[in-house]
Amino acid sequence: MMRRIGFSIMACLAAVWARNSSLLVAAPEAGRTQLIAHRGVHQTFGSEDLANDSCTAERIRPPTHDFIENTIPSMRAAFDHGAAVVELDLHLTPDGAFAVFHDWTLDCRTNGTGVTGETEMARLRVLDVGYGYTADGGKSHPLRGKGIGLMPTLDEVLTEFPARRFLVNFKSERREEAQALARMLRANPARRDAIFGVYGGRTPTREALRLIPRLRGYDRDSAISCLSRYLAIGWTGIVPGSCRNTLVVVPANYAWLMWGWPHRFTARMRDAGSAVILLGPYDGGGFTSGLDRSDQLDLVPDGFDGYVWTNRIEVLGPAMARMR
Repeated sequence: MMRRIGFSIMACLAAVWARNSSLLVAAPEAGRTQLIAHRGVHQTFGSEDLANDSCTAERIRPPTHDFIENTIPSMRAAFDHGAAVVELDLHLTPDGAFAVFHDWTLDCRTNGTGVTGETEMARLRVLDVGYGYTADGGKSHPLRGKGIGLMPTLDEVLTEFPARRFLVNFKSERREEAQALARMLRANPARRDAIFGVYGGRTPTREALRLIPRLRGYDRDSAISCLSRYLAIGWTGIVPGSCRNTLVVVPANYAWLMWGWPHRFTARMRDAGSAVILLGPYDGGGFTSGLDRSDQLDLVPDGFDGYVWTNRIEVLGPAMARMR
């Protein structure tokens, strides 16, 4: 009896292994991995003791280039370095434009003040978006004067890059931002494919997914729901509803926990209408970085059929190209 029970247990374990092993799945062709450039080519900063209201422009590392996040030159440089998708941040202004800018307020990065989404685009256009950057505690401001007039609208970005794709970050919880985006895309259907996906604020993200056909996206709650439910039932091969038709974000240091990682996992998600985005390691403090150093490419499985999130596309893009 004990022998039969032991044999049954081993048979069940073998079946689970076979159902989830990537060794039994043909690896995708080399070169399938694609890069998402967070904020384009931009100034990076340390995440130590970083809070949601930290002024990151005041803690940048010594600049090695003059590119400023969320500007058209930084996006062009990101695409030139191999980005398949550029992430950008949106604020709906009182005059109905989408300002492409990261911060909730203007005080940190620019020579202006006030709430970004409460400021007319005409005023935003004349600001210096490089004004507040410093790497030495305010002794010098290496980008001051180099960002005058560089805050674009989403319309200008999509006009400048008609054949490129963008991941939209809603910076608020305003439902009307999703409604405005949906109206923009209905008025110009050719731009629909430019929007790779949406994420960020729960309310506008979910409203955009409801209003815009075939759009994929996630918020914090939906991302956690997808991964936790998949961990519970993924061994069966079933993909939970929260992982379907979405963007599945996976921190690199927890990826090994995903049933079927890497190739069977990405194949399952692709069959469920989803794309997988590999993030940098989760640090346990609420922040997840990108894969930003060439040595971190070891965290990307060979033939990974998904997207890799990076803050240093100018580093990771050329490094990945050399590996192909």
